[in-house]
Amino acid sequence: MNAYDLFVKPYESYQTGQIFLEIAGTFFGILSVYFSIKKNIWVYPTGIVSTLIYVYILFQFGLFGDCLINVYYTAMSIYGWILWAKSSQDNIHVEVSWATAKEWLMAGLLFTASLILVTIVYYYKPFIDHQFSMEGVSLGLYHLDWANWMDVFTTSVFLAGMWLMAKRKIENWIFWIIGDLICIPMMIFKGLGITSVQYLVFTIMAVSGYVNWKKSFKEKNDVIL
Repeated sequence: MNAYDLFVKPYESYQTGQIFLEIAGTFFGILSVYFSIKKNIWVYPTGIVSTLIYVYILFQFGLFGDCLINVYYTAMSIYGWILWAKSSQDNIHVEVSWATAKEWLMAGLLFTASLILVTIVYYYKPFIDHQFSMEGVSLGLYHLDWANWMDVFTTSVFLAGMWLMAKRKIENWIFWIIGDLICIPMMIFKGLGITSVQYLVFTIMAVSGYVNWKKSFKEKNDVIL
């Protein structure tokens, strides 16, 4: 399979507006990660714009299960926005730190709870995608391919990462790096080539974010000492 089949052919059936919406969602997603690296609270409003665009795109394509997951991301972004607003001294920037053992435990519990919740969403996905009608629908997980199972896993990874980011913990970037790397081939498989490039950029930016947050924490503590 060549680059044309991966990144151009899937878009032949798309309307121009749908392509521009995906580009816009990608743009705001990248902008959100940039603000996150800078420890800037604008990470959340830009991230919310991105996830809401994907909610609309997925709804239009009838992918209601995936749509609900992006609603889930949007709600978590609002939660993070509130926490950062309370912790920011200048209403823009925040200080960061390493996670405690208790926070790692909480992240693990959120990861496990998300695995269960998203699996339940996929169990009912035939019903959801059939516009909430049980006519001719058989519930179960039989319809899941490898990309769907990876979706379950990455959604849980991202949820734990979003919670750690909301708590301003440096380790949040580890979760983003893992999830972003998995999402690159997954988005190509789903026919979202532009979005797969977005996740490649996200991976590079997440590595940069991890390095920058570590450096910021070290510099702050060196000054205190």
